[in-house]
Amino acid sequence: MDGKADMERLNKWRLILGKYSSEQLSFSDDGTGIRYVELEDVLDFLYSREHGEEDGVRQQTGGSGGSSLTVSEWINKIRGLFPKETVEIMEKQALDRYGMTELLTDKDVLAKLEPNQELLKTILQLKGSMNQEVLAEAKKIIRHVVDDLTKRLGQDIRQSIMGRVDRNSTSPVKSSRNFDIKKTIAKNLKNYDRENKRLVLERVYFNARVKKYNTWRVVIAVDESGSMMDSVIHSAVMAGIFAGLPMLDTRLVIFDTNVVDLSGYVDDPVETLMSVQLGGGTDIGKAVGYCDTLIDNPDRTIVVLITDLYEGGSVGNLYAATRGIIEAGSKMIVLTALDMNANPNYNRNVAADMVRLGANVAAMTPNQLAEWVADIVKG
Repeated sequence: MDGKADMERLNKWRLILGKYSSEQLSFSDDGTGIRYVELEDVLDFLYSREHGEEDGVRQQTGGSGGSSLTVSEWINKIRGLFPKETVEIMEKQALDRYGMTELLTDKDVLAKLEPNQELLKTILQLKGSMNQEVLAEAKKIIRHVVDDLTKRLGQDIRQSIMGRVDRNSTSPVKSSRNFDIKKTIAKNLKNYDRENKRLVLERVYFNARVKKYNTWRVVIAVDESGSMMDSVIHSAVMAGIFAGLPMLDTRLVIFDTNVVDLSGYVDDPVETLMSVQLGGGTDIGKAVGYCDTLIDNPDRTIVVLITDLYEGGSVGNLYAATRGIIEAGSKMIVLTALDMNANPNYNRNVAADMVRLGANVAAMTPNQLAEWVADIVKG
């Protein structure tokens, strides 16, 4: 047996067994360069909470001194000891599993966390208890995650909706999909090389995309109950992208038992998310009724209702408002989930009734929603 391999194996078992095995098994230099003592410190700081231990208990039982770590020091250490993916998992477990909300109450600690959608969701849940200084730092994280989502989704979404080709004008955008072969040949015939029997292309022409549509109004109504958190985030981002498209007049509404019109912030997903108050009851019928008041031209209106359809108010009011919108000529889709996975959890009985009323009910990714809207706008 390789002595170094044996030592490395024993060191890993020592990490697995934890501080309680310190008297029977100690760490040895196995030549790997792994800082086992520091690893035990940071792992013990987090996972000793599995047994409900407090700092005082950890200190009494000894071990490697992990109890002396502060939250800020713990964050610094795990970022130096583990890859980014592992750090994100540990931070998520610290918040979700062990309730270490102190991660979000210190501005300096919060600034060190890895910006990602899971952290954003936790911030949205706890932002009500943050002071202004911490909230300002949290807003930077929200901005980072939103900008990342917008960057990843924006191009495909704009392409889906603005992808109709205008055959009557020329575009400076050189894309094989836009290549205007007839115009290119016609404009370059004067350059035909008779001797070599070939056409010399002095200039290549491309078709332009349609720049002006008759405006469609898109009304997006988002259920802000806690179970819809991923959908809330993607809805805010989608509304911001839609707001930048010339053919769409986008309105945004969030609701629980009350309805809040955020159309004035529709082009800023960060302000939208900062306005969300997750949790509470749900009155979907009231929200759909309010959406009806935002419709000026039913034939050119799309209502996107994003909800799990668990109605806390009157289902009859929901059906009546839905029927009125659809019978007036507007298009209506009910999204039971809007995120990258599109995993729905919804009231299937109410969904079936909404379909019978003429609504489209589905769980969609953002790109699928964009394609759906594009199909309607393009007619």
